[in-house]
Order: sequence, then structure tokens, then C-alpha cells
Amino acid sequence: MIQRPFWIARIEEAWNDAPIVWLAGVRRSGKTTLALSLGEDRARYVNCDLPVVADMVADPVLFYKSCDRPIVVFDEIHRLPDPAGLLKVGADLFPRLRILATGSSTLEANRKFKDTLTGRKRLVHLVPVLYDEISAFGESTLEKRLYHGGLPQALLADRKEPGFYREWMDSFYARDIQRLYAFRDPGKFDALFEHTMKQSGGLIEVSRTAGSLGISRPTVETHLAALAATHAITLVRPYHGGSQKEIVKMPKVYAFDTGFVGFARGWDPLRPDDMGLLWEHLVLEHIQAHLQDVTIRYWRDKSGREVDFVIERSRGEVDVIECKWDPRKLDATAVKAFRARHPHGRNFLVSPIDVPAYSKRSLGLEFLACTPSGIPGPRR
Repeated sequence: MIQRPFWIARIEEAWNDAPIVWLAGVRRSGKTTLALSLGEDRARYVNCDLPVVADMVADPVLFYKSCDRPIVVFDEIHRLPDPAGLLKVGADLFPRLRILATGSSTLEANRKFKDTLTGRKRLVHLVPVLYDEISAFGESTLEKRLYHGGLPQALLADRKEPGFYREWMDSFYARDIQRLYAFRDPGKFDALFEHTMKQSGGLIEVSRTAGSLGISRPTVETHLAALAATHAITLVRPYHGGSQKEIVKMPKVYAFDTGFVGFARGWDPLRPDDMGLLWEHLVLEHIQAHLQDVTIRYWRDKSGREVDFVIERSRGEVDVIECKWDPRKLDATAVKAFRARHPHGRNFLVSPIDVPAYSKRSLGLEFLACTPSGIPGPRR
């Protein structure tokens, strides 16, 4: 079993704040394997996909009293009739117990939870294999991670099998989207999902998308919300300071995994020009994992100048993150325009460099060139 110490640490830290940790992530991102890595001596694992489990936990008090380990794992807990009630009893009546519950969606997306767990839970969003985890997955390289994607099964495969990606998309609709939202037309959903993957890394405008796909605007909005809630996409909103020259509404869309972006776009094999966009996705996933409490934005003005990612550290202090496959190809024009309006903060040039972080100057601006690991965490 491949060890993922970063994620175990995230779960343990979350338990310091609340008795319940909700481990969310897309199908086959490794939630079950991660839960099992807690160890049989510490954790009782409960597979909620099994029909008998509903009967086993029908009396929650009796179930928790029988637990002889300090941790209980409820894998795919949303399959149960009353998962919120089960978790609430555990948190309120057995305060020394630590509970890990897994699911593909956010709690807010599931009608079975509502607000009954307020103050009792923390979210850990498991993204595909991170940049600094690649070496733990056999002979995997960065190029393979971008090509195959970061779902463990795909990354460990010797070849990129198209059937894996198509089957994943079919099961995602049947097992996650349909059960949560009961959408009536899988064709419309699939069309929008494929569209977002092909558009991944770019702007998405609802009316234009609806027109190009022949889908109503409300349907596009509802389906995008479902994709975001189930972590299949990330919508990155624009950062703005009130200037009429800045984009203020239109988000950028990022699909959850580079392997699926390449699959949807027909990038087989990858070419050098493909690397930059996929690297941008990998940097976003790193920020999502390591800075889960910050809001990630992008910046763009009406002249088309764009900054990849913007992180507001404090009022008036904003960090810029530019992603480049080759740091020598930095064009700081957009960052300079951004800094003319928002002068305070640090500039990071994030690249897959194999040397220690170093300072670089361009157009009078100073950048720290570093790998994703060089992006600092939240300030305390």
C-alpha cells in the first residue's frame, strides 16, 4: 500500500478541531485506500456500500458502544438512509471517538445532511496525486503524471487506456450525479462535462456555453454547480479591485485531472506545447491541497492580460502565482499591469525546476522561481 503521509497529517490535524472529518474527492482518487492506511489496529472500517451495513448501524448508540478502536471509518456513508443522524450521535455521545466519513461530493450537495453537523465536522478535499507525491508511485515521472493523470490506478498503469477514462465518466454520472441530483438527461450532462474538460484552463461563459451545446442556461448553471460540488471541476473566480478595466464576473474552469483533460482533447501523445496548460492544473491542485482555507482567484483585464492565480493574504496584500513549464519563458507583462493596480504582495514563478528556489527579475518586478512546494502556506 502506497503511503501518503501528507493526507494522513491533514486528517489528523482536522481531528484536532472537530470529531468528524469528511474526506471528499472524486471517484477513484484514493479515498478508500487512504482510509485503510490508518491501520486495522486504530480504525474500524465500515463499507457502507454493503446492504447489511444499514442494519448494523440502525441503532447508532449500540454500534458505537461496540467499537473497540479509537477511529471509525464510514466509507461512502451517503449510501446509508440517515448518515447525518449516525454521525451526530457519534460526535455528541462519544466525544473521544474520531470519525472519518468519505464521499464524492461536498456535504452541502447531499440532501441527507443539511445543517445537522454544524461545528462537528471538517472537510479534507483529496485531490489527484500531488506534484510532491509522484515519486511514491512506482516509476512515475512528472510527464507521466500529466499524461495519465493523478488517479492512482491510472498513474500506476503501464499504458494510458482510453477505456478507463470513458468508464470513469459513465460511472461518475450513474453513481454520483444521478443519485445526488436525479438529472433526467444524461446526454446533456455528458455534453457539458466534456465541454468543460475541453475548455479546461479557460474562461467559461454560461450563455455562450448554453448556445453552443443547445442546452438552456438554467440547465448549464445547475450542471456546473453539480460538477463543482462533486469536485469534478473547479470554478476560479476573478479577482478585482473595482476598476472598470478588470474582469469581474466570468470564471475560469478547471477539470479535476490532467489525464481527463488530455483524453477529452485527444492529446495522445502529449506534445511540448501541451505541457504548460497541464502544469497549470497541477499547480492549482497543489494550492487546493496545501492552502485549503484560502480563496484562489485569477486576474484578467479587458485587454486580455491575465495572471494565472491570485491569493489574497491580507487586506491589500495579494500574492501572484504564474505557472510556467519553462521558467525562462516568463512574460511579466500581465503581472506588471496587475501590480500597477494592486502593488502589495509577492510574485511567484512556479515551474518544475530541479534546482533550489531562486530570485528572478523581469520588467522591474521580482519573482521567486520555485516548485509548487515553494508556495508558502497561510500566515498565522
